[in-house]
Amino acid sequence: MGANIKALLRDQRIETPSWAYGNSGTRFKVFAQPGVPRTVEEKIDDAAQVHAFTGVAPTVALHIPWDRVDDYGKLAKYAENAGVGLGTINANVFQDDDYKLGSVTNPDPRIRRKALAHLLDCVDIMDATGSADLKLWFSDGTNYPGQDDIRDRQDRLAEALHAVYERLGDDQRLLLEYKLFEPAFYTTDVPDWGTSYAHCLELGEKAAVCVDTGHHAPGTNIEFIVAFLLRAGKLGAFDFNSRFYADDDLMVGAADPFQLFRIMYEVVRGGGYDPAAGVAFMLDQCHNIEAKIPGQIRSVCNVQEATAKALLVDRVALGEAQRSGDVIAANDVIMDAYNTDVRPLLAELRAEAGLDPDPVAAYRRSGYQERIVAERVGGTQAGWGA
Repeated sequence: MGANIKALLRDQRIETPSWAYGNSGTRFKVFAQPGVPRTVEEKIDDAAQVHAFTGVAPTVALHIPWDRVDDYGKLAKYAENAGVGLGTINANVFQDDDYKLGSVTNPDPRIRRKALAHLLDCVDIMDATGSADLKLWFSDGTNYPGQDDIRDRQDRLAEALHAVYERLGDDQRLLLEYKLFEPAFYTTDVPDWGTSYAHCLELGEKAAVCVDTGHHAPGTNIEFIVAFLLRAGKLGAFDFNSRFYADDDLMVGAADPFQLFRIMYEVVRGGGYDPAAGVAFMLDQCHNIEAKIPGQIRSVCNVQEATAKALLVDRVALGEAQRSGDVIAANDVIMDAYNTDVRPLLAELRAEAGLDPDPVAAYRRSGYQERIVAERVGGTQAGWGA
């Protein structure tokens, strides 16, 4: 069993986001840290460190325009030389004054055209970087009853999504993310997985749902959503993070590691862990008070641990207990896997790959953090621009 699990874990891939290495904070304050990247190249350098110490984070996602450059082919080559690749392209149609009343759902056709042009530009960037996935999240919505027509906004959204979908290449996908609220407080145009699923179903096979683990109401059974979407063939990606109340974007597995395990079990059970399923696993976190690179390394390790525990579930015993109606025995199977300490297994796996068994400790000993603090002086630190 251990050898088989290790073989599966060797194939695990977890993408890290470029913006996680920049300064971030709350709506009240962005907290600067020494050594934070000033360019997208320096973000890539930091992402390469995460991969070097974990061995399972070979790509970094870009956010446009935060990571805009003149030559994306050159940037892809830079990433390759650093030891990683460029992954998902994330569009940004929420930080421009024009988007106060929405982007692709805005009642003003000029602003809708502007937003759509940006989305199509992101597909051009995908062509240049070789990226397969375009991730779309819209802050569009309304704050007050009567502010705009709810149905019209869905029509505008569908029109924009169809235009982007038609522009995609044969090997490219559209991933539609959803979020319960914020910054729109009355209606959000893509508020839940059902809305995203309905639009993706209408678009076609190159469109799938992105599940952000922080974008749900408290108490939502996220693993049910995962199971449903896998069954329908419409689970395209995860944005992993933790939250206590809303979209806190804390380190994944920090708030409720048992929930992360339950999610990963449904991924394994539904075939989503098979590379052929095309489910992309990415971190989407803001390290506001903790150090950036160790925060990403710790998060990657947390996903690895949850996955290893999910792979340990005795599915034969679980099936027998379920068929016989033995509720306690079925739950025992789940809890036995969750309560197993998989850290020795993962340490052994890393050692076999020539990596340090403790990636966070190894990074701290490497001297990289001290070096970037000393070298990255002057210029403008990267941040998400709030």
